[in-house]
Amino acid sequence: MTKSLITAWRQCVSRPKNSSRAALLLLAVVSMPLSLHAAERDQAKRIHDRIAGVPPTDAVLTAMETAIVNAGGTRAAYEAAAYTAMQNSSFYRVTLKNMAMPWTNRDQDVFAPLNDYVATFIGVVRDDDTPDYTPFNEILSADVLYVGDGSLGLPAYSPGSNNHYEQMERDNVDLGNSTLLRKDAQTVRNGVPASGVAGLLTTRAASEAFFIAGTNRAMFRFTMLNHLCNDMEQVQDTSPSPDRIRQDVSRSPGGDSRVFLNNCIGCHSGMDPLAQAFAYHDYDDVTGQMVYTPGVVRPKYFNNEDTFQFGFITPDDEWNNYWREGQNRWIGWDFGPTSPGGTGTGAASLGRELANSEAFARCQVKKVFRAVCLRDPADNADITEIDAMTLAFRDSGYRLKEVFADAAYYCRGD
Repeated sequence: MTKSLITAWRQCVSRPKNSSRAALLLLAVVSMPLSLHAAERDQAKRIHDRIAGVPPTDAVLTAMETAIVNAGGTRAAYEAAAYTAMQNSSFYRVTLKNMAMPWTNRDQDVFAPLNDYVATFIGVVRDDDTPDYTPFNEILSADVLYVGDGSLGLPAYSPGSNNHYEQMERDNVDLGNSTLLRKDAQTVRNGVPASGVAGLLTTRAASEAFFIAGTNRAMFRFTMLNHLCNDMEQVQDTSPSPDRIRQDVSRSPGGDSRVFLNNCIGCHSGMDPLAQAFAYHDYDDVTGQMVYTPGVVRPKYFNNEDTFQFGFITPDDEWNNYWREGQNRWIGWDFGPTSPGGTGTGAASLGRELANSEAFARCQVKKVFRAVCLRDPADNADITEIDAMTLAFRDSGYRLKEVFADAAYYCRGD
C-alpha cells in the first residue's frame, strides 16, 4: 500500500461523511496485486499445493515465481516449477500414497497402512528420471520391489508380513529419498521364480487382497478397475466364444439360460481366458504370503466343478485375449511398444498386455489430472488435453512425473 493511499484512507475513515469514499479506497487497496507478477506467484503456489499437498516455504515459492517470470511464463518454466514441487517429500508420502492406496484393497480404503505395493509404486515414480528407471508400462510385469533402508532400524522385510512397511509409516520415513530402496527384486526377496513375478500384481498386498480364496478372477477384475479405469460392466461383450468359461459358472442360472446368454457370458467369455494367467498363484492366509506353484494349477480353479461339468477345465497358465476383437477394441491394444500381442503364459505377460493398452495409459493420465486439477475432465478442451497427455506419456517412455508436470501447466489457472 503506497503512502498516499494510506494517508487518504486515514482521512476518509476519520470523517463519517466520507465513509463511502473510504470503502471504495479500501477496495482499491486490497485489489492491488502484491507484486507486478502476482498471477505467476499465485499459480506457482497453486502448483505446489496441489502436487505436494502442502504449501511451499516462502523461499521455495519465490524461487518458483522468479523462474517462471524470468522465462517469460513459458510452458517449460511452469513444468520446472512442478518438478520443484515434486521434490517435496509430501508428494511421495501424501499425494502418491493416497493415489495408490485404494488400489491395494477391495474396499478401496485410502487409510490402509503403507505396504509393499504402494512403496513400490512410489519408488518407480520417484526414480523415473534415472537412467535405469522402470517404465510405468512395466509396473504390472517387472521384477521390482522397493524396501526401506536397513540402517533405519526397521523390522526386516518379510514376504509374510507387512511390519516392515507399517514401521516405515510410523517412523515417518521420507519416501522421496534414498531411504526407500530398489535393493532387490521380488525373485530375490520373495523366493519366487521369475515366471511367477508380475510387478505390483505379485506384491504381498495385492496377493492378500485379490489372490486370497475365490477363483483369482478378483485379481483380474481389480486390475482392470485400478489400472485401466474400467470395471467389468464397461467391458461386457456377449459376442466372444464361451469356450473358455470355467465349470463353476452355471449356464442356466435359476433355471433360465437366457440369464447366462445375455448377462454372465458378457464378462466371463473374456475374463476367464485372461484370468487363466494366474492359474499357479494363490495366497496362504496362514503364512501370510503369496503362493506360486509353477506347472500346478491351484485347486481354486476347480471350485464348484459340478455346476457345469462340460465347462472349461484349466490346464495351465496360458491366457488369450478374446477382447482384441469386437467392441472392446476401444481399449487400444498394442498402444505401447512391448505388448505381447494377445496371448502368452503367466501373469507378467498378461500384465504387459494390459499395461501396453491405450486404456492403461489414459487411466493414469486421468488419475493425475484429477489429483492436480482437483476435478475430472469436463469439456472438449479437457478431453483434447487428456488425449495429448496420453500420447506424451507413452512417447516420454512412460514417466509419470512428466504427466504431473503437464497437468500442472494445464491447470495452472484453475
